[in-house]
Amino acid sequence: MAVVRSTSVGSDSDDTTLADLCRDEYPRLVGLLALYVGSRPLAEDLAQETLVRLHLHWPRVRTMASPHGWLCGVGVNLARSWWRRRYAEQRANRRFVAGRSPAVSVAAAIAEPADVLVIRAAVALLPPRQRAALVLRYYGGLSVLETAEQLSCAPGTVKSLTHKAIAALRTSLDVSLEELHHA
Repeated sequence: MAVVRSTSVGSDSDDTTLADLCRDEYPRLVGLLALYVGSRPLAEDLAQETLVRLHLHWPRVRTMASPHGWLCGVGVNLARSWWRRRYAEQRANRRFVAGRSPAVSVAAAIAEPADVLVIRAAVALLPPRQRAALVLRYYGGLSVLETAEQLSCAPGTVKSLTHKAIAALRTSLDVSLEELHHA
């Protein structure tokens, strides 16, 4: 993606550039987050929140070499926060509501090809850091260095996490990387 730059905050060209970036990145962001969280409706909500944050931080983000990388990182961080809240809620329900099952949110059934659902389910079973590395690298299209920056780790760690995630998927699904790009 080309570097997005504007000379003045609030100018018409700045607003157009932000709108163009949002329109171009939203579908990719929804796909990346759906793969990460396993639910398209939740991914749409997280993508919208990510774009709100883009708007709030636009003066800084517009000068970055990779606004796409920033968006992917913010989206994955929002998803991580969602997972933490969900697990905390489940623990609280188990602890404080005796004799009652914890509330588990079940995504509404959506008409999607079965293979996409199977891949999403397999990716969702990966450990969180492996899942994040895999999704950022192969669906988000980030480089090893960009992924390392978003995950706050060394590039070698990204390579190791990605290798382990791919090995786990190959074992469970016998899936090729090309299929992951289209999930």
